[in-house]
Amino acid sequence: MIQKINEAVAYIKSGYHSTPEIGIVLGSGLGNFTGEIKVEKEIFYKDIPHFPVSTVEGHSGKLIFGEVSGKKVVAMAGRFHVYEGYEANEIVFPIRVMKYLGISTLLLSNAAGGVNRDFKVGDIMIINDQISQFVPNPLIGKNVPELGPRFPDMSEPFSKRLIEKAKEIAKEKGIDAKSGVYVCVPGPTYETAAEYRMIESIGADAVGMSTVQEVIAAVHMGVTCFAISVITDIAHANTESPITHEEVLIEAKVAEPKLTHIFKELIASI
Repeated sequence: MIQKINEAVAYIKSGYHSTPEIGIVLGSGLGNFTGEIKVEKEIFYKDIPHFPVSTVEGHSGKLIFGEVSGKKVVAMAGRFHVYEGYEANEIVFPIRVMKYLGISTLLLSNAAGGVNRDFKVGDIMIINDQISQFVPNPLIGKNVPELGPRFPDMSEPFSKRLIEKAKEIAKEKGIDAKSGVYVCVPGPTYETAAEYRMIESIGADAVGMSTVQEVIAAVHMGVTCFAISVITDIAHANTESPITHEEVLIEAKVAEPKLTHIFKELIASI
């Protein structure tokens, strides 16, 4: 694992010599944030040793290096999912590479289904906790001490300090930012009505197919995390209206400016 990470890092550093402070993971339909980056270098996943390749519409599949709000960043335009057939270690490989490149903070975004009955399409939800039991934990197997401890604490997967700062930013801009618990399911099917009721009953406010494995790997390595879900559909409102990925992408684009503003201002504050 460490050898693979080092080989990927060596390849990236051969073409980009600055050290990013902040990593960014952009979810389905949320790739336009890259327009806020003063781009210095782009590297396609397919060119990086041992990197998976994104197969999902709305994920462009490259690392973007540059500056946002005066800070050096590296952004993943496209991420990886269980439903694509990737193993947990493959899904989080880019997060580990970003850590070895130098990041200490990770900002993540995703498109999610609203489970909380007070949510509506177009809302954004600051994630304050997560439920990961439905997908494989990326730390299963022999622990790699160079990455982190055998039993990492997950009592604060998302930084309370960054959550409070994001709420302040949203309030100043007049953005109605919700907060809640995100649960990850493997997909690729959207949930049945019974599954939505189960997810609601275990305390989740939003459901999606990403993020939690990345956060586990980041926390394992001592990286500070912050995440936002864009609510692109409402679970309890769709019992008679099928959800499509195309609709998810459309709704993500509509809500994206709110996420972009929070991310930009949050980066400036770090």
